[in-house]
Amino acid sequence: MTAAVAVVTDSTAYLPDELVAAHGVTVVPLQVGVGGETFEEGLGRTAAEAAQGFRDWRPVTTSRPSPESFADAFRKAAESGASGVVSVHLSAEMSGTVESARLAAKEAPIPVRVVDSRSLGMGLGFSVLAAARAAVAGGDLDAVADAAVRRIRATRSLFYVDTLEHLRRGGRIGAAATLLGSALMIKPLLRIADGRIAPLEKVRTTSRALARLEELAVELAGDRPVDAAVQHLAAPVRAAALAGHLRERIPQVHDLYVGEVGPVIGAHVGPGMLGVVVSRREQ
Repeated sequence: MTAAVAVVTDSTAYLPDELVAAHGVTVVPLQVGVGGETFEEGLGRTAAEAAQGFRDWRPVTTSRPSPESFADAFRKAAESGASGVVSVHLSAEMSGTVESARLAAKEAPIPVRVVDSRSLGMGLGFSVLAAARAAVAGGDLDAVADAAVRRIRATRSLFYVDTLEHLRRGGRIGAAATLLGSALMIKPLLRIADGRIAPLEKVRTTSRALARLEELAVELAGDRPVDAAVQHLAAPVRAAALAGHLRERIPQVHDLYVGEVGPVIGAHVGPGMLGVVVSRREQ
């Protein structure tokens, strides 16, 4: 079934390719620069290579898609017969991606609703999937946008990093800077709050931090129906173990995705990052 409302997102949702294809979502890539070489996320270098650039003191930069990239996506949606577009993106507090989409929306040949997810990774991804499912079910522009917003409000993102240094160098540390004074002695747990990276807890060892991350995810889920995602950078064994534990411990977990983040996020969090997203399903 073809949806009348098209759904567009950006590459930091890190949705599995099969879900993108199955739901007909258009993904507009962000840009990554490593040592003076620029490429689109999803093409060329991996997340681990981008993070290695930080370790080697090579310049690593990330940048939003151009308004022209979004204009092209919106134009193609119109040409394919869509009556409107819902464009859902990573937090405007972390990137100008939402601004680029809004600029393009002003000149689009069909109505475009731009939604700021106030998150990233599968914190963004779950809202994109909710919008896409509402579109396939025949929802109009308002209904599809509302589905994305409701899922945003029902989703929480937590993550662990081996060090805050990557976030500090990338300028994305925000309120988590309060942890820097003891950064060498702690293993920080962080969260996404109000569209920004914020400190959650200070833990002394990696093993305790990962155990605490699991506990917090289980607490967030409770006994309600939820979807969840475990995302990592260069930590597939940790991610698989955590996903297995969550499947055992969360009584009503439905969809559970495991995947590696791309270079845009990877460049800022560094190898060893492990994140959990818990998203409450609608009854």
